[in-house]
Amino acid sequence: MAEPPGSDAMNTRRRVLGDAHVDRADANKTAFDEPFQALITEAAWGRVWSRPNISARERSMLTIALLAALGHDEELAMHVRATANTGASADDIREALLHVAIYAGVPAANRATKIAKATLADMARKHEESKP
Repeated sequence: MAEPPGSDAMNTRRRVLGDAHVDRADANKTAFDEPFQALITEAAWGRVWSRPNISARERSMLTIALLAALGHDEELAMHVRATANTGASADDIREALLHVAIYAGVPAANRATKIAKATLADMARKHEESKP
């Protein structure tokens, strides 16, 4: 069952990923992937990211490390961008990726570091361009 736009799960998803990202995903949703979108909204954002036990910053670091270790590059870049909303810093990302190097392997951390570095540079460039 899809989450209504005002639900806690959708609010958490918007708070972490930003309205623009969620609106794009919603606009691109079809009958084929609507059940999947509902599943990830409820499971990831409603059941995990909404839990009070650890902060959004800590969840962000954990998510980045896991995505890097598993080689999920597109999701990794998305979650690096989400750090603008979660409070995780570039230093936090670097520390998470150092853990990846030790516990999941240097090649995974090397690739993830390149992705994070490029994503952070793009974020900084966009931030500068948005200044008056």
